[in-house]
Amino acid sequence: MPQGPPDVVPELVQRDLTEAQLQAYLASPQLSVDTETLGLQQLRDRLCLVQLCDRAGRGTIVQLPRDQVVSSTPPESRAPRLKRLLEEPRILKVLHFARFDVAVLRHYLGVRLWPLYCTRTASKLIRTYTERHGLKDVALELLDVELDKVTRHTDWSSPRLTPEQVRYAISDVTLLIPIMERLDGMLEREGRKDLAHDCFAVIPLMAQLDLMGYDLLFEH
Repeated sequence: MPQGPPDVVPELVQRDLTEAQLQAYLASPQLSVDTETLGLQQLRDRLCLVQLCDRAGRGTIVQLPRDQVVSSTPPESRAPRLKRLLEEPRILKVLHFARFDVAVLRHYLGVRLWPLYCTRTASKLIRTYTERHGLKDVALELLDVELDKVTRHTDWSSPRLTPEQVRYAISDVTLLIPIMERLDGMLEREGRKDLAHDCFAVIPLMAQLDLMGYDLLFEH
């Protein structure tokens, strides 16, 4: 019988991490990262939340109001502590479909996120026996955890998140590091780990092309 995700109660902060949160996360070798936006068009649908969780289960949701991310202020100075963390070269950032998150974090906060591990990319490289690579499907197979996606389509720009929104927003990042470990073992077994890391290296460029409006650039 599938279980639910870990019961992590995140800290909610406005606009940026606190200095104490930054220092605590800087001690982590890996960090799970996710975002919530108003939709799937990166330039139209602004960044609303950034969710973080480390291996110790320390969860944080950073709420980003409109005046912060749609602003004449240079993106690089909008959330300096969060930017510092996400660009720290000693910390591996783990995401699912990193291409989207990397693009919105770069556009709205000036973050050049690296190094990274994309669990969706890894899943598509090794779970070739299925076409189901969404996080819900991967978590169910690899961890026997069932994610509730009912709250996915909701107003993430609301200044007051509901308890259901908070649970949904933090649930994904609580699972990404365990999923990475399972996928890494499968990649190692089949000799595809180096290929996966080569694919991860391309993701920031693909995100940049998305922001520039290029589509199917490498198609004939």
